[in-house]
Amino acid sequence: MDLQQLWDDVPKKDAIMIIGDWNAKVGEAEVPGIDSETNQLWLPWDLYVDDDQTIYVVDAANTRIVEWKSGATNGKVVAGENGVHQLKWPRDVIIDKESDNLIISDWENKGVVRWPRRNGTREETIISNISCIGLTMDDNGFLYIVDAGEHEVRRYKIGDTKGTVVAGGNGQGNRLDQLDYPRYVFVDRDHSVYVSEYENHRVMKLEEGAKQDIVVAGGQGQSLTQLNKPEGVVVDRLGTVYVTDYGNHRIMRWPKGATQGSVIIGGNGYGAQSDQLNGPVGLSFDRHGNLYVTEFGNDRVQKFNIE
Repeated sequence: MDLQQLWDDVPKKDAIMIIGDWNAKVGEAEVPGIDSETNQLWLPWDLYVDDDQTIYVVDAANTRIVEWKSGATNGKVVAGENGVHQLKWPRDVIIDKESDNLIISDWENKGVVRWPRRNGTREETIISNISCIGLTMDDNGFLYIVDAGEHEVRRYKIGDTKGTVVAGGNGQGNRLDQLDYPRYVFVDRDHSVYVSEYENHRVMKLEEGAKQDIVVAGGQGQSLTQLNKPEGVVVDRLGTVYVTDYGNHRIMRWPKGATQGSVIIGGNGYGAQSDQLNGPVGLSFDRHGNLYVTEFGNDRVQKFNIE
C-alpha cells in the first residue's frame, strides 16, 4: 500500500511528541542555552530518519546534530556543539551510507561538511563558499545541494567541488527556468528533482533531461491551491508531494497532477497543541510510513502514526 492510500485513514489531530516539550509557550522569547540539554531542542530545522528509526535532528540554535534512537528519552550529540571550527546554524543532514558519514549543510560557515557518524570528533569541509540549505543523495551516490544565494540546485559527485546546475541557475525570478530562494530538495527514483521555493511559494519539479521546471504544488496564499513559504519536501512512489507549509503552519499533500492539495496535519492556526504546528520545517517518513515533523517555533519533533 502506498503512502497516499495510507494517509486516507490518518486522524489529523493524533500525534506523538517524541522530542521536545508539550508545554511550549508560543511566542516566548528564546534565551541562549535554554534548550541545550540532550532531551531538548532549540530551533530545530530538518531531520533524517534512518532505516532503524534512528532520528538525526538539526538542532540549529544549539549548533549541533543530535541522534535519537527509537524509544530513547535523551539524544546524543554526534556533530557540532560550539567547538572551534565546528558547525554554525546548520540547516540539513543526511547519511552517506556508502561511507557511513553524516553530510551536513553548515549554513553560516557557507559550506557542506562530512562528519564520521561513529565516534566523529571533527568535520571535513567537502564544498566551500556555498549558501547551502537543503541537500539529498540519489541512488547513484550523487549529492544534490540547494544554493539559496545563487538560486539554484547543483549536483555533485562525491569528491567534486564544482558540481553541475540541475535546477535554476538563471538568476533570481519566478519564470519556470528560475528559482527564488530555494530551500529543500528531493530526488525520486527517476532522478526527477523537486525543489521548494520560499519566495515563490511553490514546489517545482525538473524531470531528468528537461530544460525547464513545472509547478507541482503551490502559489502564494492560504487556500488549498496555495502555499506560504514552503520548506521540507518529500515525494512518494506515486508522485504525491508532501510539503511543510511553514507560513500556514500545516503539512500539505498534493497528488500527482492535482491542482490543489489537502491538509493532512495542522491547519488549526499556529500553536503548541497536538493538533497544531508552529513553523514546521523538516519532514521525513520512516520505512513504516510514519511521518516525522520538526517545528521551528515549538522546539519539538512530532511523529504522526499511520493507523
